Amino acid sequence: MSQTRKKTSSEGETKPQTSSVNKFLRGSKAESRKENNDLKTTDSQPSNWIQKTAPSETAKPLSSEMELRSSMEKYEQFLQKLGKKAVNKCLDLNNCGLTTADMKEMVALLPFLPDLEELDISWNDFVGGTLHSITQQMHLVSKLKILRLGSCRLTTDDVQALGEALEMIPELEELNLSWNSKVGGNLPLILQKFQKGSKIQMLKLVDCTLTSEDGTFLGQLLPMLQSLEVLDLSINRDIGGSLNSIAQGLKSTSNLKVLKLHSCGLSQKSVKILDAAFRYLAELRKLDLSCNKDLGGGFEDSSAQLVMLKHLQVLDLHQCSLTADDVMSLTQVIPLLSNLQELDLSANKKMGNSSENLLSRLRFLPALKSLVINNCALESETFTALASVIQTGHLAKLRKLDLSYNDSICDAGWTMFCQNVRFLKELIELDISLRPSNFRDCGQWFRHLLCAVIKLPQITEIGMKRWILPASQEEELECFDQDKKRSIHFDHGGFQ
Repeated sequence: MSQTRKKTSSEGETKPQTSSVNKFLRGSKAESRKENNDLKTTDSQPSNWIQKTAPSETAKPLSSEMELRSSMEKYEQFLQKLGKKAVNKCLDLNNCGLTTADMKEMVALLPFLPDLEELDISWNDFVGGTLHSITQQMHLVSKLKILRLGSCRLTTDDVQALGEALEMIPELEELNLSWNSKVGGNLPLILQKFQKGSKIQMLKLVDCTLTSEDGTFLGQLLPMLQSLEVLDLSINRDIGGSLNSIAQGLKSTSNLKVLKLHSCGLSQKSVKILDAAFRYLAELRKLDLSCNKDLGGGFEDSSAQLVMLKHLQVLDLHQCSLTADDVMSLTQVIPLLSNLQELDLSANKKMGNSSENLLSRLRFLPALKSLVINNCALESETFTALASVIQTGHLAKLRKLDLSYNDSICDAGWTMFCQNVRFLKELIELDISLRPSNFRDCGQWFRHLLCAVIKLPQITEIGMKRWILPASQEEELECFDQDKKRSIHFDHGGFQ
């Protein structure tokens, strides 16, 4: 299981000055301040805030204030046991190793959280098979806006129970079911309750084994999701066959800002299909079509509508087997995306010879902050074009530049680049590493690199793996390390 998936959520944690459960149960900031005052004046009578929070109609009333206080203390202990702190209107139990017993405790907590807006129990394997115990209580947390159930090993019964419960939370804005294979083939069971006017803004279904039929259903559903801003269908390799339906539905999602179709089995024809939808996605900020290896050749005659994405900030086409004709076509389009901030064309090995014009036209992208063109078989002439654009100051906003695994650049090309890298005043990260199988001697360009780095006030990381430094250059680097007044990490993995 990847490290990316195992990241936990820790945002918004607060220092508990009183009971952490007390803070959890508070409403808006104004209400929070009022309750703070109430607690100061009625500290000896805790039942005041408990009664305000505990629902009288939906939850079975406890027999006494003492019992209610005892229950609340148990809930506080539950959070502490899992190493969690109460956050306003949020219950974040992401990657807590929840057991079946923990799930029962959490379900018992729900009746006392009527104002809950965010529930995250992702990356807890024991959720699978027990979700019905939560969905049965969904009517008690009808204000829920965010529900994250990523990688919970949901069963078919779980997804069916979830589908029946979603109508109980009409305020839902984010639903994340990623990395649950049983979602595939059952998507209609889950989302069939979504009605026109749904408030869903973010829908994430990454690696859910979605079928072509699921894709067709989703395409029919999209026109009902008028508030949708983020759609992530990545790593569902069988939905390429239903792209026609999805693209047709996308024409009705005019508020969409993020579209991720990474590794979705897209083909050359897919570009033309999507191209027809782009004109309706004027608000799109991020487009990810990466790791669709059969996409190569599709941009030759079908990239014109990309120009309609005037607000596009991120374009990811890495590992798409782009052909020379694709690059020529994109050369006419990408420079017109004046708001573009991140461009990733890495691992497209056929673009080497044909990328000179594209790189020279990066001067029309004044907002560009990240450029990743590693493993693209760039040649010295192409590299010279990039160095020329840098020299004229057109990439002054660049913060990340990844040129690694372009092993065919000659020393003259590296020299020209290193002489001009000093113009990238906002650069933070630079990577010029070689392939794992290749080792090369550093030329005299390394001295130019050291001189340039001194003039880059923001840079902190320079990747130079597998470059071989002669003794004289090692001494220069040691002197540089001793003399510099700020920390710059040369990631060389041990120069050979």
